Amino acid sequence: MGVRHTIQGIVTTARISLPTVVESAFGRLTTETCDTRLDWWARKILDDAGVDLVVRGREHAEGDEPFIVMSNHQSLYDVPCLFRALPGRLRMVAKAELFKVPVWGQAMAAAGFIRIDRSDRDQAVQSLRAGASQLQQGTRIWIAPEGTRSPTGALGTFKSGGFRMALETGTRILPIAIDGTRHVLPAKGAVVNTGKRVVLTILPPVDPRPYGVEGRKALMRDVRDAIATALRTDGEPESDGYGVSTRA
Repeated sequence: MGVRHTIQGIVTTARISLPTVVESAFGRLTTETCDTRLDWWARKILDDAGVDLVVRGREHAEGDEPFIVMSNHQSLYDVPCLFRALPGRLRMVAKAELFKVPVWGQAMAAAGFIRIDRSDRDQAVQSLRAGASQLQQGTRIWIAPEGTRSPTGALGTFKSGGFRMALETGTRILPIAIDGTRHVLPAKGAVVNTGKRVVLTILPPVDPRPYGVEGRKALMRDVRDAIATALRTDGEPESDGYGVSTRA
Protein backbone atom coordinates (compact mmCIF):
# COMPACT_ATOMS: atom_id res chain seq x y z
CA MET A 1 0.00 0.00 0.00
CA GLY A 2 2.80 2.43 0.93
CA VAL A 3 4.60 2.01 -2.40
CA ARG A 4 1.36 2.61 -4.27
CA HIS A 5 0.85 5.88 -2.42
CA THR A 6 4.43 6.90 -3.15
CA ILE A 7 3.80 6.39 -6.86
CA GLN A 8 0.52 8.28 -6.55
CA GLY A 9 2.41 11.23 -5.09
CA ILE A 10 4.88 11.24 -7.97
CA VAL A 11 2.06 11.11 -10.53
CA THR A 12 0.15 13.90 -8.76
CA THR A 13 3.25 16.10 -8.77
CA ALA A 14 3.81 15.40 -12.46
CA ARG A 15 0.19 16.38 -13.20
CA ILE A 16 0.83 19.95 -12.11
CA SER A 17 4.48 20.14 -13.17
CA LEU A 18 4.09 19.24 -16.85
CA PRO A 19 1.44 21.85 -17.77
CA THR A 20 3.26 24.46 -15.69
CA VAL A 21 6.48 23.95 -17.67
CA VAL A 22 4.66 23.95 -21.01
CA GLU A 23 2.62 27.08 -20.25
CA SER A 24 5.71 28.86 -18.97
CA ALA A 25 7.58 28.04 -22.18
CA PHE A 26 4.78 29.65 -24.21
CA GLY A 27 4.42 32.65 -21.90
CA ARG A 28 0.91 31.67 -20.80
CA LEU A 29 1.59 30.84 -17.16
CA THR A 30 0.08 33.10 -14.49
CA THR A 31 0.75 33.29 -10.79
CA GLU A 32 -2.93 32.64 -10.11
CA THR A 33 -2.77 29.41 -12.13
CA CYS A 34 0.21 28.28 -10.06
CA ASP A 35 -1.67 29.10 -6.84
CA THR A 36 -4.66 27.01 -7.96
CA ARG A 37 -2.49 24.05 -8.94
CA LEU A 38 -0.49 24.14 -5.73
CA ASP A 39 -3.69 24.19 -3.68
CA TRP A 40 -5.09 21.21 -5.61
CA TRP A 41 -1.77 19.37 -5.35
CA ALA A 42 -1.44 19.84 -1.59
CA ARG A 43 -5.03 18.74 -0.98
CA LYS A 44 -4.70 15.61 -3.15
CA ILE A 45 -1.28 14.62 -1.78
CA LEU A 46 -2.59 14.69 1.80
CA ASP A 47 -5.94 13.09 0.97
CA ASP A 48 -4.29 10.23 -0.93
CA ALA A 49 -1.99 9.53 2.03
CA GLY A 50 -4.88 9.74 4.49
CA VAL A 51 -3.11 12.44 6.50
CA ASP A 52 -5.13 13.76 9.44
CA LEU A 53 -3.92 17.37 9.45
CA VAL A 54 -4.63 19.35 12.61
CA VAL A 55 -3.85 23.09 12.45
CA ARG A 56 -3.53 25.13 15.63
CA GLY A 57 -3.12 28.89 15.89
CA ARG A 58 -4.48 29.66 12.43
CA GLU A 59 -5.54 33.08 13.71
CA HIS A 60 -1.87 34.13 13.73
CA ALA A 61 -1.74 33.76 9.93
CA GLU A 62 -5.00 35.47 9.00
CA GLY A 63 -5.02 38.50 6.72
CA ASP A 64 -2.64 39.27 3.88
CA GLU A 65 0.53 40.23 5.74
CA PRO A 66 3.59 38.90 3.80
CA PHE A 67 5.33 36.87 6.50
CA ILE A 68 8.63 35.04 6.32
CA VAL A 69 7.42 31.62 7.41
CA MET A 70 9.93 29.52 9.36
CA SER A 71 9.38 25.96 10.50
CA ASN A 72 11.23 22.86 11.49
CA HIS A 73 11.73 20.40 8.63
CA GLN A 74 10.91 16.71 9.05
CA SER A 75 9.71 15.48 5.67
CA LEU A 76 8.78 16.31 2.10
CA TYR A 77 5.23 16.23 3.44
CA ASP A 78 5.94 19.46 5.32
CA VAL A 79 5.35 21.23 2.01
CA PRO A 80 1.75 20.17 1.28
CA CYS A 81 0.87 20.56 4.96
CA LEU A 82 2.03 24.19 4.92
CA PHE A 83 0.21 24.92 1.66
CA ARG A 84 -3.01 23.53 3.16
CA ALA A 85 -2.64 25.26 6.52
CA LEU A 86 -1.67 28.79 5.51
CA PRO A 87 -3.95 31.26 3.77
CA GLY A 88 -2.61 33.53 1.07
CA ARG A 89 0.10 33.00 -1.54
CA LEU A 90 3.01 30.87 -0.36
CA ARG A 91 6.30 30.06 -2.04
CA MET A 92 9.33 28.28 -0.63
CA VAL A 93 13.08 28.61 -0.60
CA ALA A 94 14.47 25.26 -1.76
CA LYS A 95 17.94 23.84 -2.15
CA ALA A 96 19.53 24.02 -5.58
CA GLU A 97 19.55 20.23 -6.03
CA LEU A 98 15.75 20.10 -6.26
CA PHE A 99 15.78 22.42 -9.26
CA LYS A 100 17.90 19.87 -11.13
CA VAL A 101 15.10 17.27 -11.05
CA PRO A 102 13.68 17.05 -14.59
CA VAL A 103 10.31 18.77 -15.10
CA TRP A 104 9.69 19.20 -11.35
CA GLY A 105 12.63 21.56 -10.95
CA GLN A 106 11.60 23.57 -14.02
CA ALA A 107 8.04 23.81 -12.69
CA MET A 108 9.27 25.03 -9.30
CA ALA A 109 11.29 27.80 -10.95
CA ALA A 110 8.37 28.79 -13.20
CA ALA A 111 6.01 28.95 -10.22
CA GLY A 112 8.29 31.34 -8.35
CA PHE A 113 10.00 29.00 -5.90
CA ILE A 114 13.37 30.36 -4.84
CA ARG A 115 16.56 28.43 -5.56
CA ILE A 116 19.34 28.67 -3.00
CA ASP A 117 22.82 27.18 -3.24
CA ARG A 118 24.25 27.13 0.28
CA SER A 119 27.72 26.33 -1.07
CA ASP A 120 27.73 29.61 -3.01
CA ARG A 121 27.31 32.53 -0.62
CA ASP A 122 26.89 35.15 -3.34
CA GLN A 123 24.15 33.12 -5.04
CA ALA A 124 22.45 32.50 -1.71
CA VAL A 125 22.38 36.23 -0.95
CA GLN A 126 20.96 36.99 -4.42
CA SER A 127 18.27 34.34 -3.97
CA LEU A 128 17.21 35.75 -0.63
CA ARG A 129 16.99 39.20 -2.20
CA ALA A 130 14.71 37.70 -4.85
CA GLY A 131 12.60 36.44 -1.98
CA ALA A 132 12.48 39.95 -0.56
CA SER A 133 11.08 41.16 -3.89
CA GLN A 134 8.28 38.60 -3.67
CA LEU A 135 7.51 39.71 -0.13
CA GLN A 136 6.92 43.21 -1.46
CA GLN A 137 4.29 41.73 -3.79
CA GLY A 138 2.45 40.11 -0.87
CA THR A 139 3.82 36.57 -1.18
CA ARG A 140 4.61 34.65 1.97
CA ILE A 141 8.03 33.00 1.80
CA TRP A 142 8.70 29.73 3.60
CA ILE A 143 12.23 28.99 4.74
CA ALA A 144 13.32 25.91 6.70
CA PRO A 145 16.20 27.40 8.73
CA GLU A 146 17.61 23.96 9.54
CA GLY A 147 18.41 23.69 5.82
CA THR A 148 17.63 19.98 5.64
CA ARG A 149 15.15 17.41 6.92
CA SER A 150 15.69 16.03 10.40
CA PRO A 151 16.00 12.22 10.36
CA THR A 152 14.94 11.90 14.01
CA GLY A 153 12.58 14.82 14.54
CA ALA A 154 15.12 16.58 16.76
CA LEU A 155 15.37 20.28 15.98
CA GLY A 156 18.66 21.06 14.27
CA THR A 157 20.91 24.10 14.06
CA PHE A 158 19.38 27.20 12.47
CA LYS A 159 21.13 29.01 9.63
CA SER A 160 20.95 32.77 9.42
CA GLY A 161 19.95 33.57 5.82
CA GLY A 162 16.22 33.93 6.43
CA PHE A 163 16.81 36.02 9.52
CA ARG A 164 18.96 38.39 7.51
CA MET A 165 16.11 38.74 5.03
CA ALA A 166 13.69 39.49 7.87
CA LEU A 167 15.98 42.13 9.34
CA GLU A 168 16.76 43.76 5.99
CA THR A 169 13.09 43.96 4.94
CA GLY A 170 11.49 44.48 8.36
CA THR A 171 9.19 41.52 7.66
CA ARG A 172 7.70 39.66 10.60
CA ILE A 173 8.62 36.00 11.03
CA LEU A 174 5.81 33.46 11.40
CA PRO A 175 7.20 30.47 13.35
CA ILE A 176 5.53 27.10 12.78
CA ALA A 177 6.08 23.78 14.54
CA ILE A 178 5.41 20.69 12.43
CA ASP A 179 4.87 17.44 14.32
CA GLY A 180 4.31 14.09 12.62
CA THR A 181 5.23 14.41 8.95
CA ARG A 182 8.31 12.27 9.50
CA HIS A 183 5.97 9.41 10.30
CA VAL A 184 4.29 9.86 6.92
CA LEU A 185 7.55 9.94 4.96
CA PRO A 186 10.88 9.92 6.84
CA ALA A 187 13.74 12.14 5.74
CA LYS A 188 15.57 9.34 3.94
CA GLY A 189 12.50 7.22 3.24
CA ALA A 190 10.82 6.41 -0.05
CA VAL A 191 7.62 4.70 1.12
CA VAL A 192 4.59 6.70 2.27
CA ASN A 193 2.95 5.54 5.51
CA THR A 194 -0.76 6.26 5.35
CA GLY A 195 -3.27 7.31 7.99
CA LYS A 196 -0.90 9.38 10.14
CA ARG A 197 -1.78 12.44 12.19
CA VAL A 198 0.14 15.68 11.64
CA VAL A 199 -0.14 18.64 14.00
CA LEU A 200 0.91 22.01 12.62
CA THR A 201 1.11 24.77 15.23
CA ILE A 202 1.21 28.35 13.94
CA LEU A 203 2.86 30.52 16.59
CA PRO A 204 2.58 34.29 17.17
CA PRO A 205 4.60 36.36 14.67
CA VAL A 206 7.97 37.74 15.73
CA ASP A 207 8.92 41.29 14.73
CA PRO A 208 12.65 41.46 13.85
CA ARG A 209 12.86 45.25 13.98
CA PRO A 210 13.36 45.65 17.75
CA TYR A 211 16.32 43.24 17.57
CA GLY A 212 18.25 45.17 14.93
CA VAL A 213 21.15 43.69 12.98
CA GLU A 214 23.25 43.41 16.16
CA GLY A 215 20.53 41.28 17.74
CA ARG A 216 20.35 38.71 14.95
CA LYS A 217 21.54 35.80 17.10
CA ALA A 218 19.01 36.66 19.78
CA LEU A 219 16.29 36.73 17.11
CA MET A 220 17.39 33.32 15.87
CA ARG A 221 17.34 31.90 19.40
CA ASP A 222 13.90 33.31 20.17
CA VAL A 223 12.33 31.93 17.00
CA ARG A 224 14.00 28.56 17.49
CA ASP A 225 12.95 28.43 21.15
CA ALA A 226 9.33 29.10 20.18
CA ILE A 227 9.33 26.20 17.72
CA ALA A 228 11.22 23.94 20.15
CA THR A 229 8.72 24.62 22.93
CA ALA A 230 5.80 23.74 20.66
CA LEU A 231 7.52 20.54 19.55
CA ARG A 232 8.17 19.49 23.15
CA THR A 233 4.50 20.11 23.91
CA ASP A 234 3.55 17.84 21.02
CA GLY A 235 5.98 15.15 22.12
CA GLU A 236 8.73 15.44 19.51
CA PRO A 237 12.38 15.18 20.63
CA GLU A 238 14.49 18.32 20.92
CA SER A 239 18.24 18.70 20.54
CA ASP A 240 20.67 20.17 23.04
CA GLY A 241 22.32 23.59 22.81
CA TYR A 242 21.29 26.86 21.28
CA GLY A 243 21.18 25.57 17.71
CA VAL A 244 22.28 28.88 16.21
CA SER A 245 24.55 29.09 13.17
CA THR A 246 25.85 32.19 11.40
CA ARG A 247 26.02 30.47 8.02
CA ALA A 248 23.49 31.39 5.32
